[in-house]
Formats: sequence, structure tokens, C-alpha cells
Amino acid sequence: MPSDAKILIVDDHEDTLYALESALAPLGYRVGRATGGDQALKEVLRGQVALLVLDVRMPGVSGLDVVRYMRRVEQTQHIPVILLTGFGPDTELTATAFALGVADLLMKPVDPWALRTKVRYLYEAHRRHQALEQELRELRALVKEHTPNPALAHPDAHIPGRRRPQQDPRPQDPRPPRNGDRMEQGRTP
Repeated sequence: MPSDAKILIVDDHEDTLYALESALAPLGYRVGRATGGDQALKEVLRGQVALLVLDVRMPGVSGLDVVRYMRRVEQTQHIPVILLTGFGPDTELTATAFALGVADLLMKPVDPWALRTKVRYLYEAHRRHQALEQELRELRALVKEHTPNPALAHPDAHIPGRRRPQQDPRPQDPRPPRNGDRMEQGRTP
């Protein structure tokens, strides 16, 4: 993940966006803002978003709709999401959110210290995940570059120029030898 990846905060209330920006400022990460679900989806699809802090209930496209869409798109399905709600505990919302793979669900007003702790952890975990994915892509490219024929990647594949081990053309008896069944060299049964 590039170092300029941002945390996108999404809420339809300007005062909540300001409070979230103020709470996250001490972390030093870039913070972007969106005032609705449509705008949030556009930002996420442009890339460079490492984490979403998203209000559940907004006019138009809700926070849950944004998450549903993100989970269906390969480039966005691994972006962590923290959902915010101002409507108190709701077991149905909680079950739906976690079934969609949301990282956390916080009640408003949000405790700034708790938000910073969760954001720091999720941002760094996502950054590490992205770095590992990049390393995996590079390793796959190296393997592909050094393996001229994909069939050779299999350990039982024959490598041209290399002699195959000689096999005895006589069928082998799979049973272990019994006493007295030993054949001495030069004698036939």
C-alpha cells in the first residue's frame, strides 16, 4: 500500500466529519472525507483508500450498501471498514454488519482514544496485507520468469536434457520375500 493511502471518513453531518477528523489528526495519516455513500464508493474505487470509517444511516446509499458493494469488487473487498451508528445498540444491525465483514461497529458519540487505537491497528494491518500481496505477485513473476514451460513447475515433470532414472522393466512382486524365497545370484527358480 502506498504511503499516501488515506483513511476515508463518511458521514452526512458536517459536524461529525469535523469531530472524526479532529480525533484522527494526531495519528498523522491522510484523511479524506465524503458526505454520502455514492461519493464514498467513487473515492474507494479510485484507489488509495486504506480504511473506511463509515456512518451506517445516510440518505441515498447507506453505509451497509457501501459495504455490500465493496465486498463484491475484488479491488475493494479487503479494505477494512469501521461502521458508526448513532441509534444505539441494534442486534440486527450488528449481525448484518459483521456478516458483511465489517471490522468494527462503534456507537456515536465516538471515544476519540478508542477510535484512534482501532484505526491505527486496522490501517497498519491493511498496509501489511497489501505489502504481502505485492511480494506474492513479485515472487509469482519470478517463478514464471524462471520457469519457461508451466508443465515444468510440477515436481514429476520431465526436464529436457535431464536423464530419467532407469527403471527395471521386469514387474516387481509387491509382497515381501519369505524365508527360503531368496534367489541366489545366477540361479533361477
